[in-house]
Amino acid sequence: MKVMGVIGYKDSGKTSLVVGLSRELKKRGYRVATVKHIHGEIDLPQANTAKHGQYTGEVAAISERESAVFFKRKKSLEDIMGYLEADFILVEGFKSERTYPKVVCLRKKDEAKDLFDGLQILVAVLSPKKLRLGLPVFHILKDVERIADIIEKRAFKLPNLNCGACGYETCYELAREIIEGNKTDKDCPALNPGTEVRLGGKILPMNPFVDRIVQSTIKGVLSSLKGFRKGKIEIEIGE
Repeated sequence: MKVMGVIGYKDSGKTSLVVGLSRELKKRGYRVATVKHIHGEIDLPQANTAKHGQYTGEVAAISERESAVFFKRKKSLEDIMGYLEADFILVEGFKSERTYPKVVCLRKKDEAKDLFDGLQILVAVLSPKKLRLGLPVFHILKDVERIADIIEKRAFKLPNLNCGACGYETCYELAREIIEGNKTDKDCPALNPGTEVRLGGKILPMNPFVDRIVQSTIKGVLSSLKGFRKGKIEIEIGE
């Protein structure tokens, strides 16, 4: 799973760019999901669905064409991404998130000082004005294919564990090194654990401490069984 953020202030063209990129990446054969940050409450789509939500913590809606689950509490971006089955996730908003690269949509040059956090890879604008910011600048409506080319190559997502196993105190620091071209996401031990655990087909990131516990526990239990020998261990547990 690869992630790219699209950030910017109101009316900067964020949604137009996300829609255009979703269309282009889908055309290229990828499964695409989007996550949007919304200020305020999320309205339930139907009166009856809203009635269900008055006294429950979670509401699910299923139709012949689509399904939805509403949680009556805030969940983290990592939690929500766990439900998504996609090759690329485009995240609109969430300016403070620091574990993936970002496209910054600008209305004017002065906004860059507030939106740049070291994870920006390009700037997208609605205006044809030329901006000199030390980054490639593309037009939101005219350059979707060129922006998608860059996203294909540079999108990534670190697990936000801040375990320090990569040599940096935070995932943000490693993410900046990846943006600079000094590291890759393969330098994140949590994304490449010695013990691979998959939930719903997705690798569960584990910091090295948990990785060692899981590995030693499984080996310890199995080593007491007759017929055990060293080698690759594969375990599959059904629901």
